[in-house]
Amino acid sequence: MCHSPHPPVPARITNISSSVTVNESSNVNLLCLAAGKPEPSVTWQQLKDGFTSEGEYLEITGITREQAGEYKCITDNGIASPDSRTVLVTVNYPPVISETKNLNPPLGKSAILRCEAMAVPPANFEWFKDDKLLTGRLEGLEIRNERTRSMLHFANVSAWHYGNYTCLASNKLGTSSISLRLIRPDALESAAGLGLGSPVVLGLLASAFVTLLLRL
Repeated sequence: MCHSPHPPVPARITNISSSVTVNESSNVNLLCLAAGKPEPSVTWQQLKDGFTSEGEYLEITGITREQAGEYKCITDNGIASPDSRTVLVTVNYPPVISETKNLNPPLGKSAILRCEAMAVPPANFEWFKDDKLLTGRLEGLEIRNERTRSMLHFANVSAWHYGNYTCLASNKLGTSSISLRLIRPDALESAAGLGLGSPVVLGLLASAFVTLLLRL
């Protein structure tokens, strides 16, 4: 008596790695097992940039923040539609503060100093004025925090507000800081007026030269 051949079985994923969170530069190993007849193929894809890798195992050595995202395992043996499942890979990294700028608002106007930092997990922000920690509402200041940035809001700029500020962004992997200045507009004009070629500086130089000649 002849046995009939095994009927074809559509490919399906039987086991796949769970979503994972790692620190940057770590190694990541993902596994996707599939069954079916005929023997199915297994392919890994990174959805963000179209990266593909053949085989059940996907090894990422020294993962970077750019490699974070969803990885899809696809299995297919030509019987019915392919089967697929997705694994989320989260990559933690310390805060990186993007470029910020100083401001020179006139007295009585409003102003906002901004500090933006990309980080996973999201950064916690702190503001300092001349090394003194600023908290909540303080003499016309208000701190507004969002997921990726913090803003120091001046509703009505006073003389006390001018000066040096530091934004500190931190998470469990590290800290980053940047200095910003709220500059009085007339201070900018004074600094420009004291350039090397200004009448004030030239006058002082001439006076010093005459004094030197008289001493000789």
